[in-house]
Amino acid sequence: MIPPIASKFVAGETPAEALGHAQKMNDDSVAVILNLLGEHYHERGPADEDADAYVQLAEDIANSDLDACVSIKPSQIGLDISDEVFAENYRRIAESAGDHDVFLWCDMEDHETTDATLDSFEELAREFEGGMGLCVQANLKRTPDDLERLADVPGKIRLVKGAYDEPADIAHKKKEKVDEVYKELLAYLFREYTGSIAVGSHDPEMISYARELGEEFETDYEIQMLMGVREDAQRKLASEGVEVWQYAPYGDKWFQYFYRRVRERKENALFAIRAVLGI
Repeated sequence: MIPPIASKFVAGETPAEALGHAQKMNDDSVAVILNLLGEHYHERGPADEDADAYVQLAEDIANSDLDACVSIKPSQIGLDISDEVFAENYRRIAESAGDHDVFLWCDMEDHETTDATLDSFEELAREFEGGMGLCVQANLKRTPDDLERLADVPGKIRLVKGAYDEPADIAHKKKEKVDEVYKELLAYLFREYTGSIAVGSHDPEMISYARELGEEFETDYEIQMLMGVREDAQRKLASEGVEVWQYAPYGDKWFQYFYRRVRERKENALFAIRAVLGI
């Protein structure tokens, strides 16, 4: 059982609990991206099991009449084992999502996974004609070239600043530079990308800029934020007519994820301390 201190950031341990959380957010006009917690498997058994879980999750979402979709992590479904295992499981999940008309996101992990993730995504996204999306990270210096490659690929692109501690020779390290590049890449997407755009940011400045670009280019876009982070802002944006999606993880591997969320932001740590002390 997930303790109350962690339930701010994790939507339960079971698919039923996750779907219940999605319903609550839908009631506030916020859609939900569900992600089963797990990553960096080095044996095929766990990777196949989580792929099976995603196949079933797509069916469960389709049967629930919820405004929800799925997001996977490459290392969770086999990329640390081999490119072939990853591609095989990714395809199985994509087929299930496609059969059930459920959108499928693929997260982006550290830079060593980028090429294999891009290759598999592009192949499947063209085949499934827009029912898939990919996350790209603004802090990586290669990302402008990656976005140019993806410009005519159907589906959605989620632009995030990037959370991995990458080497300085391949990634921008200073916050000011990452912010600058994020805006440049966001503007590029609004100008050039033929699909839809997801703004993966909690930064009010980036969200405001995206809204300006949306009005200027009359392009479809959505705002994506994490469960437990600026949820009041998520609801407010949704009430203003902005399409908002909340990324909500679930599963029994919640502790590591919760610990990472608490370390990331001072306000998250303060929330945890208040919960422990009961104040």
